[in-house]
Amino acid sequence: MPTFPGIPRAYFNMQQFNTSLFKKALIITTLLGIIVLYSSFSVGKIDLFLLLNTNLGKVIDFIMVVGTYLGDGAMWVPALLLVLYWKRKDSLPLLISSFALSTIFTQVCKYLIIPDAPRPLKALGSSPLLSQVHTVPYVEVHTISSFPSGHTTTAFTLYLVFSLLLTGNWWLFAGLVYALWVAYSRIYLSQHFPLDAGAGMIVATVSVLLSWGIQQWFMNRKKRVAASQ
Repeated sequence: MPTFPGIPRAYFNMQQFNTSLFKKALIITTLLGIIVLYSSFSVGKIDLFLLLNTNLGKVIDFIMVVGTYLGDGAMWVPALLLVLYWKRKDSLPLLISSFALSTIFTQVCKYLIIPDAPRPLKALGSSPLLSQVHTVPYVEVHTISSFPSGHTTTAFTLYLVFSLLLTGNWWLFAGLVYALWVAYSRIYLSQHFPLDAGAGMIVATVSVLLSWGIQQWFMNRKKRVAASQ
């Protein structure tokens, strides 16, 4: 089998699901989500936002813009292509349901349950604190539908999904760096409060847990069909 550019074949779990790595990633994601949510309520979501939304220079501005793009919903396309390329069609129920559930949960919250949740700039309005907010000139800043952060949800959902598909512990750290990069970029670019990012982590956890249950149902069904033949 050919090697995927830049990713050695040994990094992929070609036949099984890495439940050990998944459990670790799940615990980390859940704890991070709880910590961020707790900090947002104890410190105050605006105060915590202002603490993290710091101007770190033009280089970091660019890095954070890149990070935000890596959390876009379009990232599901290369994820699907990667799964198909490595002949892991058995994992399609997991991948598809993770995409569907995380998207549904996020969009329902954003546009039905809390449709007008203000993002940082709108929430601060004419407050003197507005002058402390850092924005990047070439990035359009949105004003409503703040909760939860869809980009954070996508990044952490992919982190958890691939923790089941990849072998070894390297993804536990590398994937976490990727997901945190995306999550922090949303705060750095003034698109979301930390509260929104924390909620995105929890949505990702719930989505992938349910999707893993769906994946197991398909696997058990396949075994029953094979046994009956």
